[in-house]
Amino acid sequence: MDKAALLGRVVDQVRHLKRRASEVAQQTPAVPPETDEVSVEFCCAGDADDDNSRLYIKASVSCDDRPDLVAGLIQALHGLRLRTLRAEVSSLGGRVQHVFTLCKEEEGSAGSAGLNSLKEAVRLALAKVASPELVCGGSPFQFQSKRQRILELHYSIMSI
Repeated sequence: MDKAALLGRVVDQVRHLKRRASEVAQQTPAVPPETDEVSVEFCCAGDADDDNSRLYIKASVSCDDRPDLVAGLIQALHGLRLRTLRAEVSSLGGRVQHVFTLCKEEEGSAGSAGLNSLKEAVRLALAKVASPELVCGGSPFQFQSKRQRILELHYSIMSI
């Protein structure tokens, strides 16, 4: 193999590695935010021609990390009869973000009211696990992190 051919192969390999690195960077979950958040959105549905079409849901939970969190999330999703197809987890400084791709098999056609109630049920179930002390309010769910609550308490005590 001459030098030109070797150099050409090296350039091709570098380009391939750059493409792979950019693909991985796009798939990597974001850094967990400081506030507790739960978001649920419908990705797409299966064939409308089938009697048993599938509904795909993307759900994201950001909260303080704790030992029983994953077990609680799994239990909440199984309680709603949702199957997890993909789960991504990122963690930084005591905060964690879980992003799930979920599947729900539907019998017949569920109207928009059924889809909205499913979306709200997923949101509430995940919010209860992520922040048990939380009083469910508006949409989207956003709450203060433990760190923010401690800082506010500290500053309110100091101002007295």
